[in-house]
Amino acid sequence: MCEENINAAPKRVLSCIQPSGMLTLGNYLGALKNWVAMQEEFDCTFAVADLHAITVRQEPAALRSQIYSTYAILLALGIDPEKNTVFIQSHVPEHTALSWLLSCNTQFGEMSRMTQFKDKSAKHPENVNVGLFSYPVLMAADILLYKPDFVPVGADQKQHLEIARDIAIRFNNKYGDIFTVPEPYIPKAGARIMSLQDPAKKMSKSDDNQNSWVAILDSKDDIIRKFKRAVTDSDAVVRMADDKPGISNLITIYSAVTDKTVAEVEREFEGKGYGDFKLAVGEAVADTLAPIKQRYDEIIKDKKALETLYKEGAQKAEYVARKTYFKAMKKVGFVL
Repeated sequence: MCEENINAAPKRVLSCIQPSGMLTLGNYLGALKNWVAMQEEFDCTFAVADLHAITVRQEPAALRSQIYSTYAILLALGIDPEKNTVFIQSHVPEHTALSWLLSCNTQFGEMSRMTQFKDKSAKHPENVNVGLFSYPVLMAADILLYKPDFVPVGADQKQHLEIARDIAIRFNNKYGDIFTVPEPYIPKAGARIMSLQDPAKKMSKSDDNQNSWVAILDSKDDIIRKFKRAVTDSDAVVRMADDKPGISNLITIYSAVTDKTVAEVEREFEGKGYGDFKLAVGEAVADTLAPIKQRYDEIIKDKKALETLYKEGAQKAEYVARKTYFKAMKKVGFVL
């Protein structure tokens, strides 16, 4: 291997998560577990995307608590604020400032085709606000400010990365080389976890039925109770199959938290009933999440230390964001 490759700077990765409700097992197995692994390979920037949370009405005290909690969970997972940039989005004003520049270079038709706007508008017809319509532009600003090489995306976020790429290319073509056009990053492992009550739907913290999702901070008793109530079928055979979505979801979860293959899981529970299997899944999940909850409980108690960390994270983030933002402003023609 040549020396320049050995000394090459690590690629940049950016990931953000909203503080709207408690983070779930689905968030952990689908994304957050991979964030922890990525910090060993990449130069990572992680943000609590609190500005995005208010496209849906939030109770102020609850929102404030959720922002604290989400930041503390990232640390409890093992994300190192010394090694990475870990900050709260609203603490870096360049996000909203760049969003305006990008909004003026984004077409109305592009925004109107965004599927999540249609979905959320249907779900919250009493509050179809302009922010809900244009938040993909803010998301593009979140990404482009930090010039990441990669952005981890799930199936439901691919459209947002595509529009961010389109905006970056359009801006660069018009004003010069300003933004890095990021590539999607597909993690080596990431389970798609479905609702425990409706396995046709993705597990979501916004689901009104609390038995449908497991929070990262749930107690062991709550976790086991939710898995005991999980929807399955009448076949009573622990087997992965398209016509067994409920039990297949539980196999996926058990496989993800135990690192066992699907075949190994099926062999382990051959001849056993769903009751035994549900209990085993619940206990395995509880054992996986217990150390995270323990670290979280320690972190959240010390608000002063937490405040120090998120302020330091904001300073690190703004140092990068400001340079990108002022370069864009200058290129567009503003007097600085």
